[in-house]
Amino acid sequence: MRGGVYGEQPLPQHPPAPPRQEGAETRQLSSPARAGAGLLAGFPEALSPKEEGEEEEEEEEEDRRRSPRPVTFTLGNEVLGLSPDTEFQSPDAEVYMHFMRSHCCYDAIPTSCKLVVFDTSLEIKKAFVALVANGVRAAPLWDSKTQSFVGMLTITDFINILHRYYRSPLVQIYEVEEHKIETWREVYLQGSFKPLVYISPSNSLFDAVYSLIKHKIHRLPVIEPISGNVLHILTHKRILKFLHIFGSTIPKPRFLKKTVQELCVGTFRDVAVVPESAPIYTALEIFVDRRVSALPVVNDAGQVVGLYSRFDVIHLAAQKTYNNLDISVREALRQRTVCLEGVLTCYPHETMEDIIDRIAKEQVHRLVLVDENQYPRGIISLSDILQALVLTPAGID
Repeated sequence: MRGGVYGEQPLPQHPPAPPRQEGAETRQLSSPARAGAGLLAGFPEALSPKEEGEEEEEEEEEDRRRSPRPVTFTLGNEVLGLSPDTEFQSPDAEVYMHFMRSHCCYDAIPTSCKLVVFDTSLEIKKAFVALVANGVRAAPLWDSKTQSFVGMLTITDFINILHRYYRSPLVQIYEVEEHKIETWREVYLQGSFKPLVYISPSNSLFDAVYSLIKHKIHRLPVIEPISGNVLHILTHKRILKFLHIFGSTIPKPRFLKKTVQELCVGTFRDVAVVPESAPIYTALEIFVDRRVSALPVVNDAGQVVGLYSRFDVIHLAAQKTYNNLDISVREALRQRTVCLEGVLTCYPHETMEDIIDRIAKEQVHRLVLVDENQYPRGIISLSDILQALVLTPAGID
C-alpha cells in the first residue's frame, strides 16, 4: 500500500537533534467524546479545498528567507535510446549523494509549518473533510490507548474506502462515513498491523530518500526520539526543493546536461492513462490496481489533455459527490473548485537540468513526457529524479 496506514521498522537512529518547536502549528483532532464536538463541528456544509501547494508556498518564502478500461502504452528501448547507468556512476555524479549524506532531516524542516494530527477515534468522514479544509494530504494517527503514533491517514485510504464500498451490495457508503479511523484500520488491515515508518531528525536526508523510495511511500514523519513528537512530514517535494535551493552552491554533475532520452529517467513502459470519457470509478480502479499516483487524461485521439491525481479524489469529500462515481473524468476535472497541478509536460530532447528546474519552480510532483503531437510517452516523477540524483550514484537501485 502506498502511503496508507501502516509502515515498517524505522531506520537506525543517531544521537537526537534538539527539537524545533518555534512557530510550529500542530492541531490534534479528536473524537467528540474527548473534545466536545471536535474541530470539525464548526465546518461549513460546503468546503472548498485549499490549493495543494498553499502551505508549501509559505515554506518556500521561509526558505528564501466500466466503461473504458484502463489504457496502457509501451515505448520501446530503441525509441528512447536507453543507456546503462554509467552516467550516474562517474565521480562527479556523486555530488548530490554526498550533499544528502552531509545534511540531516532537521535541516530540511521549515521554521514554521502546519501539522495536523488525528486521533484514531475520530470519524472517517470528519478526518477526510479536515484534510481538505487544512490543505494537507496526510496526517499522523495518534492512538490514545497506547499513547503512541500508529500510522498515517492519507488520500490513499479515502480511495481504498470508495473503491471497496461504492459498489458493495452489503454496505452503503454512507454507513462507512460513521466508522472511526480505528475501525477502518481493523477492517482494512485485518490484524496485519506493522510499525509506522518514520525517521529521526538527526538521520541524514540520504536516509530519508532511501526510506521513501524503498517503502514506496510519499510521506515520512520526522519524530523526535526523546519526546516522541512529530516535528514534520518529509516528502519528495520538500527534499528536492531543499536540494534545489541549497545545492546550487555545489558543482553540477555532467549528467544534468544529458537529455531524458539519453538518461532514461522515468517510467516509459506500461504507463497507465485514463480516457477523459471514463467514469471516476475507473480511475479509482487504476489507482488501486496499479498503485500509481496520477493518470494522464487522454482524448479520443489519444492526446494528453489533463492529469487526474490521487489528490483530486479528495475533492469528492469536499463536494460530497462521492455517491456518484459514474461521472466522467472530464466532468470531474471541470468541477474542480481550484486549479491544482494541471498537466505539465516535457519532451525527450529536454535536459535533466531543465526538467528539475521546471518541477521545482512549478511545485508539481511529476511531468508527463509527450512527443511533438502531445501523445504520452512516459512519466517523470519526483521519486524517479531523487532515485537518479541520490541513490543510483550510491549503487542502490
